[in-house]
Amino acid sequence: MIENAGLKILIVSEHASTKFGGEAILPWHYFRFLSDRGIDVRMIVHERTRKELLAQLPPGFDDSRICFIKDTWLNQLMWTLQRFLPSQVSYITVGWISRLQTQFTAKCVAKRLIEEHGINIVHQPIPVSPREPSMLHDLGAPVVIGPMNGNMTYPAGFAIGSKLRASSTITSVGRKLTDILNWLIPGKLRAEVLLVANDRTRQAIPVLASGQIISLVENGVDLSLWLKPSSKCEPGAPVRFTFVGRLVDWKRVDLLIAAFREVSSTSPPLLTILGDGPMRKQLERQARLVGIADRVTFLGWKSQQECAQHLRESDALVLPSIFECGGAVVLEAMACGLPVIATDWGGPADYLDDTCGVLIKPDSEIGLQQGFATAMGRLASDPQLRESLGNAGRERVEQLFDWGVKIDQMISVYRELVPHDVSPATATCHSALLEK
Repeated sequence: MIENAGLKILIVSEHASTKFGGEAILPWHYFRFLSDRGIDVRMIVHERTRKELLAQLPPGFDDSRICFIKDTWLNQLMWTLQRFLPSQVSYITVGWISRLQTQFTAKCVAKRLIEEHGINIVHQPIPVSPREPSMLHDLGAPVVIGPMNGNMTYPAGFAIGSKLRASSTITSVGRKLTDILNWLIPGKLRAEVLLVANDRTRQAIPVLASGQIISLVENGVDLSLWLKPSSKCEPGAPVRFTFVGRLVDWKRVDLLIAAFREVSSTSPPLLTILGDGPMRKQLERQARLVGIADRVTFLGWKSQQECAQHLRESDALVLPSIFECGGAVVLEAMACGLPVIATDWGGPADYLDDTCGVLIKPDSEIGLQQGFATAMGRLASDPQLRESLGNAGRERVEQLFDWGVKIDQMISVYRELVPHDVSPATATCHSALLEK
């Protein structure tokens, strides 16, 4: 592809995986889709997912293009300590120290690769937090960071639990320190381009950042995996609602189960919960106590391929999370032709509108619960509405959130940073298609 000749991209990421969910899949998608476009791309990533990533490379692909870095003693110490802390607290304390150490190691490797291979763009897609400092500066090549997505708070109408309250307080204190940290560790201040998913994230960019700030959605959908089924189940079959995500308190699956209990229709609906986490036993007990255990199925963690299959067999996605910066599962469900019921807060509100789903205002716990119950009841009783919303969601994803579209936009960003007189002969083109 002659229009991409001359680009030599280095993806630098603390983590990359198709199994862990969340932001971890983003670096792999960039590496995979850029390689498919014939672009000379390499990636630096932690070795924890070496076996997984190498297994996804097609036969004959040059695996030296992925440089795996190992833990230091400091990484190992932080990993031990974070097991004793709430997840959000550990992320911004010992987890941050560990990520900083990994970034330092990656920076050293990046400098070597830039010199050896003539890299002309360094792209750091994660972490997506707009406030977290980056060590990628003074590398000898322009740096692109993002798309970032963050600056979230909990809805004001929620009386959050003690653990979440403590996490929220610590997070608030941590945010106040980030301008100082970004001054001391100035990667984001010096990056040529900072990509942001929305205005909420733009407001959290360090105030002294000198690079261009460009809006670009964080998540995308691989339409070759998240397919719309040719047909749904026969009329009269129970309507199947599905939740996909970690079973942690801010996902509010407890509220979902309470709302689901209130849903009535000619044929009692079913609820499938895909995901695992510390609240699983508590949630299973809740379903038994309210008498709906026979209609609520917990399937645990599933691979992306398995999740895609479950969504294709479902009738609607439900996501009551009150702290969702992105929410890729919303886009994945839309790609599968499902209507989505989600909290009108954070990422889902960026993706959905009333043509393809239902957004419930998080004014209070009772209000959110009742809103989900009403919306589920409405979809359960109206197959035509489900089909209409689902078709509109698929169309919206194809137009705005397809990874192919996103890669086109990213290549345009890269192109603006590469001298126009770079000879195509200097590019090493790779046309290998990386498959999941």
